[in-house]
Amino acid sequence: MSALSGAVVAVAGAGGGAGPAVARRLAAEGAVVCVADADGERAETVADQVQAGGGVAEAVAVDLVDEQATRDWAADLVRRHGRVDGVVHLVGGWRGGKPLAEADLADWDALEPPLVRTVQRTSQAFHDALRASPAGRFVLVSSQEAARPSQTNAAYAAAKAAAEVWTMALADAFTGSDAAAAIIVVRALLTPAMRERKPDAAFTGFTPVDELAERIVLLWDQPAAAVNGTHVWLVERP
Repeated sequence: MSALSGAVVAVAGAGGGAGPAVARRLAAEGAVVCVADADGERAETVADQVQAGGGVAEAVAVDLVDEQATRDWAADLVRRHGRVDGVVHLVGGWRGGKPLAEADLADWDALEPPLVRTVQRTSQAFHDALRASPAGRFVLVSSQEAARPSQTNAAYAAAKAAAEVWTMALADAFTGSDAAAAIIVVRALLTPAMRERKPDAAFTGFTPVDELAERIVLLWDQPAAAVNGTHVWLVERP
């Protein structure tokens, strides 16, 4: 039996490029997938795809920057399902920048809420439920820019690095429990739509979203102590 059979997993930012693949793969392992996005229609689309494939999914519109809205979502899942066994953080955001000396710090102002604040909100809202789970997992999808920032992406890299540090602090909070927090690092993600638009493109260094989904699922197959505080590199490590 899969380690995810009967598990309740929340997917934050499920309306993005990786959301459908991750939600489908979790559902294929027997998880109840609770997808959330700031855009309720996008969340519903993902849930419909999961259900069309025979999986169990529900959708909700949540502004994950909003503390109360995020806590209400977490509390509602615990109330209705009795548990939450995972949070997969897929909330994204990106702004191309200028060389560091010319960088507009408005880019940081725009990127901090989706890339950092949503990690803070979800980790706090789901902390107790994940720690109480027999196999709680918090998964952050990050970028190699956090480890090797380029001067034209300083704001983006700094936000990703902040999100990683926060996740490692969550890992410390999970020490000694059956819960774990881990980071999966990519350069960029390749969706089916991208491949369809450019069938002959090399997409060098890109991680297909199905591969990302598979690596996320594998985090439940390992003991918490082996997962907690780790980075899983799907791109060459700097």
